[in-house]
Amino acid sequence: MSAVHSAPPPAKEPTTPPPMTTPPRKASVRLQERRGSNLSLLLDVSRLGAEPVCSVSTPKEVWLQLLHTSSRPLTHTLLRRAAEDTNSLNVEYQKIPPNFVSAAELDVPGHTMKDRYKTILPNPESRVILRSPEDEAGPDRYINANFVRGYKGAQRAYIATQGPMVHTVGDFWDMVWQEGSSIIVMVTRLKENNEKCEQYWPQPGGATTRVREEEEEGKKEQRDEEEEEEDERSRFGRFVLRVRDSREKGGFTVTDMEIRLSSERRPVRHYWFTSWPDHHIPQCTTPLLRLVEEVETYSRSLLPPGSQPSTDPCPGRGPGPIVVHCSAGIGRTGCFIASSIGCQQLRETGQVDVLETVCQLRLDRGGMIQTTEQYQFLYSTLAQYSSQQQHDQEQNQNQPITLPQNQQNPEDRISTQLQNLQLDNTQNQMN
Repeated sequence: MSAVHSAPPPAKEPTTPPPMTTPPRKASVRLQERRGSNLSLLLDVSRLGAEPVCSVSTPKEVWLQLLHTSSRPLTHTLLRRAAEDTNSLNVEYQKIPPNFVSAAELDVPGHTMKDRYKTILPNPESRVILRSPEDEAGPDRYINANFVRGYKGAQRAYIATQGPMVHTVGDFWDMVWQEGSSIIVMVTRLKENNEKCEQYWPQPGGATTRVREEEEEGKKEQRDEEEEEEDERSRFGRFVLRVRDSREKGGFTVTDMEIRLSSERRPVRHYWFTSWPDHHIPQCTTPLLRLVEEVETYSRSLLPPGSQPSTDPCPGRGPGPIVVHCSAGIGRTGCFIASSIGCQQLRETGQVDVLETVCQLRLDRGGMIQTTEQYQFLYSTLAQYSSQQQHDQEQNQNQPITLPQNQQNPEDRISTQLQNLQLDNTQNQMN
């Protein structure tokens, strides 16, 4: 008799869902600052209950608010004390949002071919836009450059830009001409470990670049073939450049040039700071302070009588923005601009707010002051200026500060500490 096998009863539908299982806990990620990206924050809330880990991006409004509101005003005494506390400066620096710009935010087709570094892009709100020449119909053009505010928020006091490349030299001089700039500050060598900047001005000293005195303003000179060849050798983009004078001044070179377009000629002074070593910061702050003073003095000499460069926010009065560049246009460029603003603050108010100044710079161009070491060097530079200013006040010298040409300020203990400070951060290689 065969066994009868009955089919198993059909499975019943479950009346309740299976219990929720908690996914494996993810490692929490700290707040990070990454080149070419904005701040991102992962919050691990698994310990608070059965909810899974969630990822929250820090809203842009949050770190923009930090850049707008962060402040730390310091008197002379507090500044010098802060400059010696490198650990606190490192913490302060790491809290400043970089405000880098993504390609999507920039939204300029074809810009990548004119960017020296693909992650260092101009902030859209303040970027310089090149207009098409009057004799050439076409759309506006792109350049990796930003207008940067100066002391007391003076509009368009500076232009921060990258070092020109072979195919952007013409754009660079178009910008100088368009904005009426009379001063260029270059804070990089042409080549360090790799190429940092293209040679965009004539080599000084040669007979082919010297300028003869004008016979009469507006009068055209007849040139022979040799002079025409000379123009070709000194042509950069649409412009002809000629060197009038070039001289060395303790850490930097000053070159006076003439830029000509058709029959119009303008003077341009070029400051080339060559004593900032590759992968290091300068061994002492004196050369940079001397450069800041030279640029400020010359800039004031170009203003109409009665104008104040630090308080006049109206563009179009006096010389155009001071063009400052290194390689990427954020590290050493930021150090120079912040030093200049800080010196004005100390001179006119007796205190300085380095944190607020750097935040203002980053609102205009992301990533300004590129490393912790540069931030410490900025504090040290302003601390030395503070010491020198107080020394001069004690001597009742009511005149612009002139640093000693042949020696360091003996009160400057901070510069000695910086002599062997290395820029280990690999970010500095691009600048």
